[in-house]
Amino acid sequence: MARLLAFDTSTEALSIAVRHGDLLLEHSGTGGAQSSASLIPLIQQLLGAAGLSLRELDAIAFGRGPGSFTGLRTACSVAQGLGYGAGVRLLPIDTLHAVAEEAHDRFGATRVVAVLDARMDQVYAASYDFGVEWVASEAELMAPEGVVVPEGWALAGNAFAAYGERLPRAVARHEVLPTAAAMLRLAPALLAAGRTVAPAEAWPLYVRDKVAQTTEERAALKGAA
Repeated sequence: MARLLAFDTSTEALSIAVRHGDLLLEHSGTGGAQSSASLIPLIQQLLGAAGLSLRELDAIAFGRGPGSFTGLRTACSVAQGLGYGAGVRLLPIDTLHAVAEEAHDRFGATRVVAVLDARMDQVYAASYDFGVEWVASEAELMAPEGVVVPEGWALAGNAFAAYGERLPRAVARHEVLPTAAAMLRLAPALLAAGRTVAPAEAWPLYVRDKVAQTTEERAALKGAA
């Protein structure tokens, strides 16, 4: 599989990458609310620069989560729309898996506890052990103090600025995000394992089913402060 598009909008950053044979083109920029307006034009620009049309793609990979609810919906809906229109299958990739892969590629980490800021005083976390291929635990939502880092493992992600003192000490801490380039590196093994889905079967991975506090909860927290 040499013709791939990948993108992630699960964090504060926007990441897009296209692979066409040995050619790799990347774009990174501001994510958040801007992603929904800028994602498709940027995808079109990268595909054009790579000399590819959507219909020529072997698959479209996207960060399925966990992460920002709005960002996950943006990535999934854009992937579904592009996949439907072009008749291309989709490859949902866990964002924490992409964090572990980025730490592996940039820092040589082979045993990684990936953590992403989940806001609301929590983090998303999962562990990844790289042998011949990655072996992963299930993504979980927890307080920063609940993260467990086995001896000799690295901690990687974007949660250090918000929760650095509350996260466990580790041999190494790597500030990395789930990039589209990392997803493209993961794609061959996932494709070989038959992990693509039809657009109608692609869904975000939320992990958390509650995104906001009620008025009563906010008032209680304010009163306790």
